[in-house]
Order: sequence, then C-alpha cells, then structure tokens
Amino acid sequence: MQTILYDFIVNQKHHRFRRSFPEYENLAEEFSNEHLSPIERMTRRFELLTSLETPVLLPDEKICFMRTVTTYPDCFTPEEWQTIKENHYVHELGYLSNLSPDYERVIASGLLTVQQNADSYGKRIIDAIFRLSDRYRDEAEKQGKTALAEVLTRIPRYGATSFYEALQFFRILHYSLWLEGNYHNTVGRFDQYMYPYLKADMERGLYTRESALALLEDFFLSFNKDSDLYHGVQQGDNGQSMVLGGIDEYGNDVFNLLSELCLQASKNLLMIDPKINLRVGKNTPISVFELGSELTKAGLGFPQYSNDDIVIDGLIKLGYDLKDARNYVVAACWEFIIPKVGTDIPNIAALSFPKIIDTCLHRDLMHCKTYDAFTDCIRKEIQSECDRICGSIQNLWFVPSPLMNCMMDPGVYEGGKYNNFGIHGTGIATAADSLAAIEKYIYLDKKISKTDLIQAVDSNFEKHSEFLPLLRYEAPKMGCNDEIADNNAVFLLDVFSDSLKGKINCRGGIYRAGTGSAMYYLWHASEIGASPDGRRQGEAFGTNFSPSLFAKTRGPISVIHSFTKPDLKKVINGGPLTLEFASSMFQSPDSIHKVASLVKAFIALGGHQLQLNAVNTDLMKDAQLHPEKHRQLVVRIWGWSAYFVELDKAYQNHVMQRQQYVV
Repeated sequence: MQTILYDFIVNQKHHRFRRSFPEYENLAEEFSNEHLSPIERMTRRFELLTSLETPVLLPDEKICFMRTVTTYPDCFTPEEWQTIKENHYVHELGYLSNLSPDYERVIASGLLTVQQNADSYGKRIIDAIFRLSDRYRDEAEKQGKTALAEVLTRIPRYGATSFYEALQFFRILHYSLWLEGNYHNTVGRFDQYMYPYLKADMERGLYTRESALALLEDFFLSFNKDSDLYHGVQQGDNGQSMVLGGIDEYGNDVFNLLSELCLQASKNLLMIDPKINLRVGKNTPISVFELGSELTKAGLGFPQYSNDDIVIDGLIKLGYDLKDARNYVVAACWEFIIPKVGTDIPNIAALSFPKIIDTCLHRDLMHCKTYDAFTDCIRKEIQSECDRICGSIQNLWFVPSPLMNCMMDPGVYEGGKYNNFGIHGTGIATAADSLAAIEKYIYLDKKISKTDLIQAVDSNFEKHSEFLPLLRYEAPKMGCNDEIADNNAVFLLDVFSDSLKGKINCRGGIYRAGTGSAMYYLWHASEIGASPDGRRQGEAFGTNFSPSLFAKTRGPISVIHSFTKPDLKKVINGGPLTLEFASSMFQSPDSIHKVASLVKAFIALGGHQLQLNAVNTDLMKDAQLHPEKHRQLVVRIWGWSAYFVELDKAYQNHVMQRQQYVV
C-alpha cells in the first residue's frame, strides 16, 4: 500500500486543491438565453469544466485524474425543469444513471477509434478529454513522473497495451462520465475485461502478485478522491459498484487472480469504494466464499453476493438472451443490469407492501368473512397499485449524454437492447407478518376482533395495548421459518410479479418486480401509521428483503429458510437478504469457515442475493457521541456502504436497530 497517498486521501489533504467558480453558477441562465439545445448545453458544460480543471498529481500516486472544480452548475433553469416535467416523466435527477458502459471496447480500441463513429457532440467531448489528458501528461513530465507521462502519451487516444495503461484509461473514462453529469456509474465485470492485461504483463515478468496488488490498491484509492462530490441520497451512495467472479457466456467459472487481488485490495484499504459484488453459484468452491467472508470480517459491508443459478434463469424468463443474462452485472445497489447493451431503469418506482395491507385493513377487512376473501382484496389492490405506477410512467425524458452514447452499443438516445423498468417491493416482512397476524388471530384463533385490531392500529396501540406484545413478539414472523408468515410472503411476491406480467413500458420494454427497498424502508414507513404486526407508528421497515427490526428470529439459518421459500426468479430485479453479524463473532478461529458455509447454504437453497454486515453497536453509539474518533467506521446501509459518521441519524439508528446474529 502507498501509505503516503493513502494518508493523503483518508485525511482529505487533497481537498486543498479544490476551487469554486461562482461566476459560472448561473450557466443554465446563459444557456437558456441563447436557446441552446440540451445536447449542446451538455457538451459546452463539459468543455468548460475540463478547461477549468487543474491537473494535480498526489504524492506517490500512479493513477491520476481528480476533480478540483467544485462548481457544478445545472444545464437547465428551475423554470425549464418545470416545463420539462409538465410534459415528460423525469426519473430522479433527469441525468443518466445506473448504466454499465462498454469499458472493455473503449479501453481496447482507444478514444480516437471511438471518435470516428461519434456524432459531432461526442467528438467534441472526446477532444475535451484529450486536452485535459495532455495537460496531465505535461504535468507528469514537469514533475519527472516518466512512467505516468509515457502512459498518458498513448492513452486515452490509443488502446491500452498494459495493465497500467488499462487502469489509467478506466480512471479517465470513469472520471469523465461523472464530470459529464451521469451518476451512479458502475464498474461492471472489472476482473473480466481487465484480467487479460494483467495476465499478459505477468507472463512477461512485469509484475509479481505483490507489485500487481500495489498498483491495484493505487487504482482503488482513485475511487475515493472525489466520491464526496458524487450524487446520492446519503454520502456514500455513489454507485461505484464492481462485480467479480461468476460464469462467462459459455457457462465457465471465471473467478481469477484479479478477482482475488480485488478482494485483497479492498480488505487492505478498508474504504467504501469501490463496492464489491461477488457472483457465485452452487458450484463455486468454498474457498471463494471464505475469501468473501474475510472481507466481511473487515467490516465494510461487502462483498454482496449474487446467485448466478437464480439470477441468470430469472433474467432469461424475462426475455434476456442467454449470453447477455450470463454477463449480468449489478447496478449502483443491487439491481441486475446488462453491461454494454442494456439501458434498463432498474429503480424507476417502488410499491409499498405495508401500505397495501393498511389500505385493505381499513377498507375491506370488516366485510371479509374469510381470510381468502381478504387476501383477494390484497391481490386486487396490488394489481391496482401496479396499474397506477405503470400508468404514471409515460413519455420518459433524459438529459442527453454524448460520452455515454459513445460507450454503449448501440447508444442510449433511442434506448438499448433492453429497456426494462424495475419496481422495488418494499417492507415485505412488515406486510407478511401483518397478514400472518390477521390470519392467525382474527380468522384462525379468533382471538382478536376486526374492530379491536383496527382500533389498536389506529391508536398506535394506546387502545387495546394488550395486543402489542402479542403482535410484536409472539405472532408469526418472517425469519422464524414459520409457515404462516412465510406463505404470506410467497403470496405477496407472486401477486406482485404476476401483476406486472404483460405490461409494456413507454420505451417498449417490460416491468421487473424486485425485493429491494433502498431508502424506502424509512420513506414508505412514514406514509402509514402502526401496522398489525406490532410495528408502531414512526418505526422503520426492515431493510431490503429482511426480517422486521423487532422480529425474534431463531438465528441466521431460520432467516435463510424463510427468505428462500419464495420463487425469487419471479422478482429478479434485485434486492438482497441483509444480515448483520456481531463483529465479536469473528474472534472465533472458525468464524470465516462458518460464515462461508452459511453463504453457500443460502445459495444452495435458492437465495438470489445476500449481503452481510459485521457491526459493533457499542462502537456505533460511541461514534454518534464522538464522530471525530471514528471517521473510518464503515456500515452497510442498503445496497452500498458508508462511513457511519457521515450518515443522517435516522440511518445510523436503523443500522443499530437491526438484529445481530452469530454462527
């Protein structure tokens, strides 16, 4: 590890090179007054920002390019955005996100080749990249960094011929995509498109394992130089997601030396970027799971595991070609996308299962004589909500992206090969547990009357307070391998998936159901009061596809059994089972093997996605009181990890409230 460079970045010494340009903060008004087209605005802003950048080479760094300009003006005025939104559906910020561009092709061919086939705007963007790259080359020569200067003499104009050139090329592209305005730019199958360069260099004797790891660590540090300037719901939510391992288009396992080195580099650096995702399957050897568990032990909240056996079959059932399905990657958090050719929007909306239950509880329960009649109301409400969501997404509009358009096949303006929309299904455990309570105590045991349950929920359990401990701690819960709760979860997910079948979106694609929640475990929870599972008003849902925060489960094995009962191929938009482990558990000498065996069991049982978090509650409590002492404390939030002290308190508290397991 380059300790000087590491210290420079961790302690944010590089921030002193940052500058703001307030004279350009009203750039959108200038563009508006000139009546410039959206694509001309994007191109001019990129040209301006690259011209304002100062080439900075940090001590001992080998991989350069770093944001120094903090001024980042929008291309459109608020009034223009309002007009756009009156006539179009605008997703999130309106700029392209959650795509996995064709790094492999561009790095291999060089930007001069790409420029030949680009439109005039793409050509200008690439010329701006060349100008900034040349200034970095000149700075490297000035400082006597001959190796870096030689690399920048070739790339990014020409294709990479070495591992070093390929890494530096990636950094330039990744940096440029962010600077252009795209966000949640993923890394894709890094160990696949980069390994040929490393393999060739090692065969020539240019690297040992140790020297290759050192260069890779330098590269990993580059993700953390300016990630605080990237967009996200919370700091750390920046989408720098890297996928390792899995099978290739022919079905062969492709976990390689670079895959292993990436896991090691992440463990050595203990930084939140890049986020590591590990593709595995039933034939993956236990040694790979053990390598992943070593990283979990480090407390970064990754790797996140994706099960090739479930994901690939699920994608094929949705209409993806076998070759493309086998090449899937993970978007910013967990959603499954196809690199190079896919322009899916995997997080376009979310359905709240608990809100469905709440609606039907108040509208339908009193006149439903049987539980089947009540679940039929649930079915109809889910179908209605899916109809409403899909009907609201029409005439989609994005800000054009000349660079991203050059890096996708066949571009992005008219959509890609795949143009599907993903919808999260949030609060599954709260909803399934609520249905289980209604089924058991109203219809089976007849222990609670309909009127009394509704009164208890509406009063936040101030009325009929005796129900609270029963519903909260003794009622059937997902995570306990309980048939009543788990069968209700199967029902909800099946209906959700079936309700989206046959629907065609405004780009000609389909809709994909998923099990993720993202920030909705707080947002959707605030939309309803208390719920029949004993959850009180103001309390959050469990994160993603996980038990309720207060559920008394029987340990991780029972949780895994509960959460692998649904047919997860039907809800393959993504959304992991999330488990927190007490960090003290890893003091046991056999803890790594136990955790690895648990993950392998989850895969064998048909789980689709899993993320593990090693946490220390006492440490987090102290970090809330003394944040200056715990700047590097990392936790998993939903599909990404963050520095604990940089989070809003609501997210900090949610992590501390999650159940902690041991194995």
